[in-house]
Amino acid sequence: MDIAIIFIKVFIFLLLAPFFEGVIRKITAKVQSRQGPPVIQPYFDIIKLLGKQNFNAGNILFSLAPLFALSSIISAIALIPLGDQVNFLSKYADIITIIYLLTLGGVSVLLGALSSKNSYAILGSSREMITMIMVEPVLAMTFIMGAVKMKSLVIDDAVFSIVRTGTGYGWSVIVMLLVYLMALMAFVGRQPFDISEAEVEILEGPFIEYSGPNYALFKYYLMLKQMFYVMLFVSVFIPFIQTGYYIADIIIQIFEVLVVFLFIALIGSTNPRLRIDQAVKYYAVLIIISLAAVGMAVYGM
Repeated sequence: MDIAIIFIKVFIFLLLAPFFEGVIRKITAKVQSRQGPPVIQPYFDIIKLLGKQNFNAGNILFSLAPLFALSSIISAIALIPLGDQVNFLSKYADIITIIYLLTLGGVSVLLGALSSKNSYAILGSSREMITMIMVEPVLAMTFIMGAVKMKSLVIDDAVFSIVRTGTGYGWSVIVMLLVYLMALMAFVGRQPFDISEAEVEILEGPFIEYSGPNYALFKYYLMLKQMFYVMLFVSVFIPFIQTGYYIADIIIQIFEVLVVFLFIALIGSTNPRLRIDQAVKYYAVLIIISLAAVGMAVYGM
């Protein structure tokens, strides 16, 4: 049964991640008074790319990077709880493992870009590295806050700390909720924080040399990554809508994820891209505030 739940969870992510990407595209188009592509267009994009020929940059890292990225995010998805179901894999990993896997995905993007030896890709990879260094601490602080409240590094405890401590929304949780929400656009790589890809400026940045199945894997990785961060936000900060029935909890969570994606689409379609120096200052403020939230959790606030 435990193994079946893991497969169901991964299947749900693989099935719905392109759909949520399509929702973002559609809402963005509507805000900009365009018709926009159909919601299922990302599925067609992936299928089309899988049928094309791969471009080989003559470097094994170039070919392996998409596989590393996709496998890392799928592994993270398998570890994170869905619904209120206890994850039996938690005894084999903790929140440090989740952070490691998410960082591995970002490092895979960097390796693929650098191995392509394209100047635009290298510029995009440098921006990606800065974003990763400055934003991942916010994710780490979110987990650490849950670990402090539960006095445990177990993934389930850190994610469901609000429910299991029974303390509700203290000051530390409220502050971290706001910080995570402010960092969410950077987590999912949407405007105003799509600095590493920046279609007009550096032509998709780290992915400029990719085509065919390798590019399809990277596209799928990005879709799964954004769904993961949104699902994590819903699981950690909106746990009060729980029915006690696994299937019902999943359906409610997916609806909540859809609402958050609508928020992402609206913010992304109405805000211009930030410069890298502006983004760094923004990230620095978020890190400081997230540290303050963890300090509040230490003192039981």
